[in-house]
Amino acid sequence: MLNPTPHRNAAASEIYGDSWYAATMVDAPRRPSLYSDLDVDACVIGGGLAGLTTARELARKGWSVVLLEAGRLAAKASGRNTGFVLPGFGADADKLIARVGFERTKDLWALAQAGLDYVRDTIRAEHAPGVDAEDGWLYVSKRDDGDEFVKDVALLGELGCDIEGWSTERVREVLRSERYFYAINYLRALAIHPLNYALALAAAAERDGARIFENTPALSIDPSGVRKRIVTPGARLRANHVVLCGNIGLKSLMPRLAATMVPLTTYVITTAPLGNRLAEAVRYRGGVSDTDAADNHYRIVGGDRLMLSGRGTTWARNPRRYLGALKADIKHTYPQLGDVEMDYAWAGTLGITVHRMPQIGEVGPGVWLASGFGGHGLNTTAMGGNLIARAIVDGDQTWRQFTPFELVWAGGVIGRAAGQFRVWVKRLRAAVEERRARARELAHWQARLSAAETTPQPDTDAVSEHQSGGSLPDQTDSGLAAAPRSETLLSEKPPLESTSTDGTPSESVDPALEPASTERAAPRAGRRRKRTRTNAGRAVEHDAEA
Repeated sequence: MLNPTPHRNAAASEIYGDSWYAATMVDAPRRPSLYSDLDVDACVIGGGLAGLTTARELARKGWSVVLLEAGRLAAKASGRNTGFVLPGFGADADKLIARVGFERTKDLWALAQAGLDYVRDTIRAEHAPGVDAEDGWLYVSKRDDGDEFVKDVALLGELGCDIEGWSTERVREVLRSERYFYAINYLRALAIHPLNYALALAAAAERDGARIFENTPALSIDPSGVRKRIVTPGARLRANHVVLCGNIGLKSLMPRLAATMVPLTTYVITTAPLGNRLAEAVRYRGGVSDTDAADNHYRIVGGDRLMLSGRGTTWARNPRRYLGALKADIKHTYPQLGDVEMDYAWAGTLGITVHRMPQIGEVGPGVWLASGFGGHGLNTTAMGGNLIARAIVDGDQTWRQFTPFELVWAGGVIGRAAGQFRVWVKRLRAAVEERRARARELAHWQARLSAAETTPQPDTDAVSEHQSGGSLPDQTDSGLAAAPRSETLLSEKPPLESTSTDGTPSESVDPALEPASTERAAPRAGRRRKRTRTNAGRAVEHDAEA
């Protein structure tokens, strides 16, 4: 059950879901519907983050722009996600390298980082109220595969990512959970209030001259000729360029485009205030992800509340069905928090492409598409909006970097079923790997404790002689030599909550790469001939597109 709270905004909840964002959104004006015919340079369809960015950038360049939103601005995925603004894409970096080569992948990653920087710069320039930006994203491993971790750090460094590699001990100093091993800290990532960011972006676009109309769906588009014709319930528009910004919401207007994405719904909860116990358990203020599936992405909001998303499904369901599972996820990771109460629960649906890359480019003369941002939506929507605005106004061809990622049919109902099956398999596989890692760690400590118990004890008479002025026997001879520091990435402290000590020794890695503090990756010149699969580009499913 959800707690009845005085913070709940009933009117906003009807539009944006029963969310923490709806309860804490800034005041925003209602935009009118369109009832008069217009001629403009560009018509943007879709009022999520991609559409708002595109409209703003076109207006800043002096073009006349109209944005049409079928409902309310950012009412879908753009205003419902967990607010992680991350580098990279939903696709694995190694898969991108295999498809387009290392240099082109590096260029794509630079574009994705530029999208992230655009979000940060806009928040600062607009003094966006209520966005509450926090730096950093911690990608945490629940496995003890040190070799893979080192290779991930190296590849990310080669791609130009500003990161730190964290040892298990350092991770557990800030995330007080025995489930976690090492982590990659993305220093330039952000965690924000996405709904308030979208509203600030809309206000900025209007100040630059864009006109925004809500509750105005585009019913049809005639793309023939120089002047495209767009029909709405109350008016008609003519525009030189039409930009389609959306995901599965395009189904009624462009069903063939919507069919290139698998819908994925994730469920988000926000706890009641937890006070100091949350600050003691979670000492990291940015975003945290501990899985490659659509589970366990969380951060602190409102000072002492925990927001967590997960339990992805390819068919949307009532978020209250997942309250118990999401509460159990929190308790499993942080048992010291006890039984937490929930104040908010909502869902958001995004579109995932087959290749996990955005769909950006010109699909016909003067008709542009910015879609398929599921996985890394908040940075790539900004990137896509900028690329299309530059292409329309300046003829810039950078958008062609995305031509290898063509429109691919997602398989319809069979594709959705296959997507759901993959989510379940990933979840099961992650649970098995986590249990094995915990068993190895406990065995590691069992071995160390056993070795300590069999180590000869110091001669008490010799110690007394030393304290009274005598000499202490050589430590090496007496068996007192300090044990060498472990060269694994396991914590040098016992597991936080563990009382059992059985398992097998952990794997070791090159101590030169052990990230006791900040460890930047190897230079490109030392790149491996055979690349392994990296966590860097895996999708963070909850981050949604426009």
